[in-house]
Amino acid sequence: MEREIAWDHYSAKEKKKVFDFSEKYRQFISDCKTERECVRELEKKAQKAGFVDIREVIENGLLLETGDRVYANNKGKGLALYIIGKKPIEEGMNILGAHIDSPRMDLKQNPLYEDAGLAMLDTHYYGGVKKYQWVTLPLALHGVFVKKDGTTVNLCVGEKPEDPVFGVSDLLIHLAGEQLDKKAAKVIEGENLDLLIGSIPVKKEEEKKEIKERVKANVLDILQKEYDIEEADFVSAEIEVVPAGAARDYGFDRSMIMGYGHDDRVCAYPSFEAMLAVEKPKYTSVCLLVDKEEIGSVGATGMHSRFFENMTAEVMNAAGQYSELALRRALQNSKVLSSDVSAAFDPNYPSVMDKRNAAYFGKGMVFNKYTGSRGKSGSNDADAEYMGHLRKIMDDAQVFYQTSELGKVDQGGGGTIAYILANYGMQVIDSGVAVLNMHAPWEIISKADLYEAYKGYVAFLKKA
Repeated sequence: MEREIAWDHYSAKEKKKVFDFSEKYRQFISDCKTERECVRELEKKAQKAGFVDIREVIENGLLLETGDRVYANNKGKGLALYIIGKKPIEEGMNILGAHIDSPRMDLKQNPLYEDAGLAMLDTHYYGGVKKYQWVTLPLALHGVFVKKDGTTVNLCVGEKPEDPVFGVSDLLIHLAGEQLDKKAAKVIEGENLDLLIGSIPVKKEEEKKEIKERVKANVLDILQKEYDIEEADFVSAEIEVVPAGAARDYGFDRSMIMGYGHDDRVCAYPSFEAMLAVEKPKYTSVCLLVDKEEIGSVGATGMHSRFFENMTAEVMNAAGQYSELALRRALQNSKVLSSDVSAAFDPNYPSVMDKRNAAYFGKGMVFNKYTGSRGKSGSNDADAEYMGHLRKIMDDAQVFYQTSELGKVDQGGGGTIAYILANYGMQVIDSGVAVLNMHAPWEIISKADLYEAYKGYVAFLKKA
């Protein structure tokens, strides 16, 4: 079944809304390239929109009522936002769940060394990446150093025009004969993704003991003077290596955006914005933004943790509705859009897609009934009743949408947080925005699809 192209139906006024919304998103992903930066920015916006920290509610014994807005911050790497609905929470919630981590490189805990007169930083890549895509690019450093006294030093170097950038070198074509014979997975080895950060040695001083690694010493002097960072502070740091520079409009018609981290901030951002458009919903509305999806949703800030369950219990308690049974009912009765990206059809690589079951730029938000790999392994596989329910919501709200699966049956596959939420008995389906170059340093999305996802998320929260 052929889906319509959204651009064909936009009036001049509606097209302006598409571009205005997309510009705000472009600025967001330009400024927020890590999960910590996303949380800081969205928490500030939430507070301005009337959301109150759940800790304040608990400490002051406040009673939550219909329309009240609360949020919970999960260790600076995740957020859960709630708007209390008219119905008892145990009758279920309407949940938008997305992740805010993206593939990247992380610095190791003992990263700084010198070799051949060059200062280097040792890295460990995070998530599924094609390692060869990360060489010869201008890269930036984002993250935090936490000192022994608990002081936190935020680091962001490589984004301002006057900042230096960093990079991973590659072998010159003249000497790359053996390299070019390797399989793509081996062209660049993970242990070779080390960052070049300096080449000037400290000056020799005869009266002092000779320094063996003089370039490394010079870098440490700069870190000490400009950031109050010592080498030992790397042990308690989380520094992410990401592409340097802002997201850009893409194409002569500016219909697309090229940027780092569309997966999955292109779903997280409209999910958050949809919450701001809701006032007194029938069912309690939730926006859940989590970390660690790219490495299996593990850890205290991943979806496998009990954070969401615990915070829902706190919200129900503050609303005078908590019991263990009521919490279990609330989780089981909930409906979820697992807001995550899908693969867009690429005319350069048509062989990996089933054209009748692929997502296309400009045809709206995407529903993936199932993901997984090959025989739907590891997939949530939403039921037909839920899909029928969502079709009516989207059609009534005049949202452009399409259905897709992640490539041909035996081609590969992937996963999201959908199956984890489904473990509670919730109705869950993956829905989001189609992406080209997924997991590459620079990904591409359609502005129309971004806007339709926002409209779809608003409709879901208001009508589901």
